[in-house]
Amino acid sequence: MPTRTQHQSHSKTKTQGRRDTKSSHTTTDHDEIRRWVEERNGHPARVIGTGGGEDPGLVRIDLPGFSGEGKLEPISWEEFFEAFEENQLAFVYQDEKKSGEPSTFSKFVRRERETVQSR
Repeated sequence: MPTRTQHQSHSKTKTQGRRDTKSSHTTTDHDEIRRWVEERNGHPARVIGTGGGEDPGLVRIDLPGFSGEGKLEPISWEEFFEAFEENQLAFVYQDEKKSGEPSTFSKFVRRERETVQSR
């Protein structure tokens, strides 16, 4: 089962069943990533002009109201996760802001074998 890493300041601690939704989390779990993105009405995308052939190029998460308009092109979840695994990426995200509002913070990082297990 994939693990999730919690980030607070610069220290890392693994979660043990409960989640602090205001901290950032790192995961490689496809279902968890898809749930987070779809709850925010987002979708997988690629940067236009990158990749070629079967390579989608640079993958991104396109969320409503952000600056991807005209620069991003929607792709399928299958294409997205294929590139995600091929590039050994992990997804860092935050569930809520300190105010309690849903957060849209997310980024991709290189996978760390000791802190995140792949699907």
